[in-house]
Amino acid sequence: MKYKNQAEIKKALGIEDWRNLSKDKVIRFAAMMPNMDTEVALKIVEQFPSFKDFAKDAVSAIERAHESTLSANNQSQEHVHRACQEVRDILKGELDKDNLSWEEKKFLIEQIQETARMQFQKDSESKQFLDAALKKVLVGATATVALCVAFVGGRVMAETKDNPEGSLDA
Repeated sequence: MKYKNQAEIKKALGIEDWRNLSKDKVIRFAAMMPNMDTEVALKIVEQFPSFKDFAKDAVSAIERAHESTLSANNQSQEHVHRACQEVRDILKGELDKDNLSWEEKKFLIEQIQETARMQFQKDSESKQFLDAALKKVLVGATATVALCVAFVGGRVMAETKDNPEGSLDA
């Protein structure tokens, strides 16, 4: 969907006024930027009293969310790997017993193989998760940079219109 005016964007964000733009909605707003008419985006950005602080806050929020996600994923990975290793240690201990039948040995070996498959699957899932998380962070950061460029570009265009000689000196 291409947003053509501020009203459409406010409606999509669920706000009535730009002052109601929370940090969560700032990230959504940044993600919506590619679907906005450039002039509309510039007019919206001009309404932010301190755009520099807004951009810093948006980037900081993205970084904190990403770090939290990575930390939680890492803890989950560690827990799974530790649990699988503990199970394998127990199974190896059972394999050391002399009075096991062939069927019992086969069962224990299959269980050891299963823990390895579980670890491999968890590792693959983690890599896919991290890849998706990184892509989201890159989209958010790119959108924030786009906002900064649009804001600075808008100010330069406005200053150039105000000063026909082309000088930006005030």
